[in-house]
Amino acid sequence: MRTTIEIRDDLRARLLALAAQRGQKGFSKIVEEAVERYLADEERRAERLKEILALRGSLSREDAEEIRAEIRRLRQNWRSR
Repeated sequence: MRTTIEIRDDLRARLLALAAQRGQKGFSKIVEEAVERYLADEERRAERLKEILALRGSLSREDAEEIRAEIRRLRQNWRSR
């Protein structure tokens, strides 16, 4: 299917250069690959968010605060190195 998109000139030039390196006439295949990858990433992100939200409330407040304190301690030690 043909469609029109608008992209900056510098991106178009880079896409054309990459297509030429691949021996392709245009950059449609590259854009298609990029869109497929982006959509797959978004689907994985949405699924991870759903899984994370399902865990909500599974720790007691005390356990959660203990973990937060440990994370703060680890971050403090990491930054000072």
